[in-house]
Amino acid sequence: MRKFLVVLDDSRECLNAMRFASLRAERTGGGVEVLSVIPPDEFNHWIGVGDIMREEARERILAHFEVFAKWMRSKHGLDPHLVIREGEPVEEILAQVREDPEIGVLVLGAAEDRKGPGPLVTALTRQAGALPMPVTIVPGTLSKEQLESIC
Repeated sequence: MRKFLVVLDDSRECLNAMRFASLRAERTGGGVEVLSVIPPDEFNHWIGVGDIMREEARERILAHFEVFAKWMRSKHGLDPHLVIREGEPVEEILAQVREDPEIGVLVLGAAEDRKGPGPLVTALTRQAGALPMPVTIVPGTLSKEQLESIC
């Protein structure tokens, strides 16, 4: 089964990327894999404190994921899969893509900020020619209705 890989983070544009991935997966008979990356700089503390912070980060990710997963199950009939990785976000996204041959499309949300589309979109579009699959960039400004009409 072809899976749409979407990155779960705290950005506003993440919501549109989730919507797009869900709509496309539903309409094409695919699946959704949600990747969340915990950056290493969050744990530069004593070992015990770092372990507690790592566990808290995982709990936040699981709670955030469950909101999207419940919505995908009820609205689109999908059962998304969550992957949590630790490391530099771009490196971990690329590693996940290389390790899972069922991933067919990487879906990223683009910020509507004048500073640019966001660090992930900027970094991954520079490497798009070397990726083993297409990258879909979903503008953060699209409405739910616009997304539904596109998909």
